[in-house]
Amino acid sequence: MEKKLLTVRVARWSATHPWRAVALWVVFVALSITIGGLVGTKESTMNGEVGETARAEQMIEEGDFPQQPMVERVLVTSRSGVLDQAAATAALSDAGTRMRQLPEVAGVEEPIPSPDGTALMLVVTMSGDPETAVDRVDPLLDVTAAVQRDHSTVRVEQVGWASIEQAADESVMKDFQRAEILSIPVTLIILIVAFGALIAAGIPVLLALSAVGSAIGLAAIASHLIPAQDMINSVILLIGMAVGVDYSLFYLRREREERAKGAGHLNAVEIAAATSGHAVVVSGLAVIISMAGMFLANDAIFSSFAVGSILVVAVSVLGSLTVLPAMLAKLGRWVDRPRIPVLWRLSATAKAAEGRRAEPRLWSFLLRPALRHPLVTLVVSAGALAALAVPAATMTLKFPNLQEALSDDIPVVQAYGRMIKAFPSTGTEHTIVVTVPAAEAGRAQAALRELGARALADPLFAHDSEPDLTVSPNHRVALLSIATPYDSGTAGAERSLERLRADLVPAALDGLPGAEYAVTGEIAGTHDYSEHVQDKLPIVMGFVLLLTFIVMAWNFRSVVVALTAIGLNMLSVGAAYGLLTLVFQHTWAESLLGFQSNGGVVTWLPLFLFVVLFGLSMDYHVFVVSRIREAVCEGVPNREAVARGITRSAGVVTSAAVVMVAVFAIFGTLSMMEMKQLGVGLASAILIDATIIRAVVLPSLMTLLGDANWWTPSVFQRRGAQRAAGAGGCGSFAGQQLQGAGMRLFA
Repeated sequence: MEKKLLTVRVARWSATHPWRAVALWVVFVALSITIGGLVGTKESTMNGEVGETARAEQMIEEGDFPQQPMVERVLVTSRSGVLDQAAATAALSDAGTRMRQLPEVAGVEEPIPSPDGTALMLVVTMSGDPETAVDRVDPLLDVTAAVQRDHSTVRVEQVGWASIEQAADESVMKDFQRAEILSIPVTLIILIVAFGALIAAGIPVLLALSAVGSAIGLAAIASHLIPAQDMINSVILLIGMAVGVDYSLFYLRREREERAKGAGHLNAVEIAAATSGHAVVVSGLAVIISMAGMFLANDAIFSSFAVGSILVVAVSVLGSLTVLPAMLAKLGRWVDRPRIPVLWRLSATAKAAEGRRAEPRLWSFLLRPALRHPLVTLVVSAGALAALAVPAATMTLKFPNLQEALSDDIPVVQAYGRMIKAFPSTGTEHTIVVTVPAAEAGRAQAALRELGARALADPLFAHDSEPDLTVSPNHRVALLSIATPYDSGTAGAERSLERLRADLVPAALDGLPGAEYAVTGEIAGTHDYSEHVQDKLPIVMGFVLLLTFIVMAWNFRSVVVALTAIGLNMLSVGAAYGLLTLVFQHTWAESLLGFQSNGGVVTWLPLFLFVVLFGLSMDYHVFVVSRIREAVCEGVPNREAVARGITRSAGVVTSAAVVMVAVFAIFGTLSMMEMKQLGVGLASAILIDATIIRAVVLPSLMTLLGDANWWTPSVFQRRGAQRAAGAGGCGSFAGQQLQGAGMRLFA
């Protein structure tokens, strides 16, 4: 007898020492959460600055500029018709008087009328550290609300980065809580339908939640090495609920299946560990490899997402291999209690226990075209997915601006829109950073003033206020802020950036000895980051594809299986890209999904979507192909093995896919544009992958290839491995043979 797989040895120990295994898991989760809470999360100060934008930010840091105070603006506009100037002036006078009495306020300027006469604005400078202004802005908001109550004939609003950040934080928190509250009961209901028993349905949810909690704690600890982005917890919840439930589901369904066939509790756990447990390890490794590809992007956003995703996947794999066998062994047949009468009768376990056919008839029907006419089915289905992927060629990458990123229902978002319409210079700005030797400081400042004057005469820039020039204490670094009336990501914004970088700035500083310059700002950051993602995506894709090929080829001892896995997943990703482009770059789905299209896809999404989809797609592929391989190793002809493997795994794959699609779809209903696009992209891709790919493309392709599926080059053949004719080295696969009361495992 050869040495048993590690997954089996771990499962056996957990099953024979259930209380110890459960206690160790509880301690691990509790320590992760507790230590993470104690050390806190170190948030990244970088927001994806790359290229010329990153160089500009570095130059600003070298200038050692004094910290600028936080500024809030009180805006008065008409509720309808022409603005009543007297009422507006009275409201701002009242607001100024009240603001000056607040300890959080350092100064209040005189009211400023808008060029078109539609608004009055009061600039309020906050006191104290601007980094903590968001925690001290409430008294100012209270004053603004009180002024609005006392001057109801006009609209009184407050806008500033502190009030915007506070509203954004509240929106994100509400979104996170909504996703958390909805995802748990939805997942539980789906699993109750799948299992027909409450305990069996509750175990995957419980383990997934514990994995998410542990990963959030571990991510807080890891943030002191790799600072975290503000969306990291949402990403952990999104990925954790998906893979955590999936891995437990695969394991639990196989254990119940073997127990229904007559295996004892320990044997059923060991068989599940050798098959589904082994598939979970391979799948988890593939997901982790995919997520690790984000490190190659070499920026703060993707590094943070990679850490969170890798941690939650690793913890989910660990839980499914350790505490899950312990719970199953301890519960025994109680895992199928209490039963939901109608749903239980329909479950696969009940059918198997009663000797009824467990294979879903629907899936047998769906597989019929792929098995009988594989070439035609493959051409039609793959062609349809390729056609769906075509719009991805026109994908435009953009960071959403404030009005696009957050819901229009948020008052400060509405106020911001009215403010930048009345005062264009308060919206998007370009910042020109210039570094010169101290002796050339005067010439540099004169050149920047001349540049500002030229910008005032250019329709690509705002004209309601003059450009602002700021000089560092050592006089070597100068900043010129030039506003533009165009939002980031628009054609006008891109033209204004190009005008500065290619024309105005080089012309203004030409001949200035030792001058270095760069243009930064929201528009420049969006432009540079889009180019960065486009440059890094091929590198990340190459890394993920290469390592995934190695893992799949080594696990299945088949180059063909590895290549087809990569090809099918690429087809799925391409279709998802195309669908994402169709939905979010156009306006037809705005009312359906509750968003305002900016004509683009969130800049970081394609790269993140690729690694997540490629990793999660491997879940189904590894599990389905493992079942097909088992049938081949038993001597079943290839066509029948394909049918048997897919139909026998159909229940668990369908349940897992429905859970994933439901969780991701919940994120598609959230208010933040990034989360909405991520949720829609993931939900549609998993739906395509679990249906068209697994029920049509995969079986037709494997039927066409026949025994060539299992071709094994000598480099992947294990010494002394037992082989089955035409099976490509089944002895090297994690198969199992029940012999009496024991089980033999081929390592």
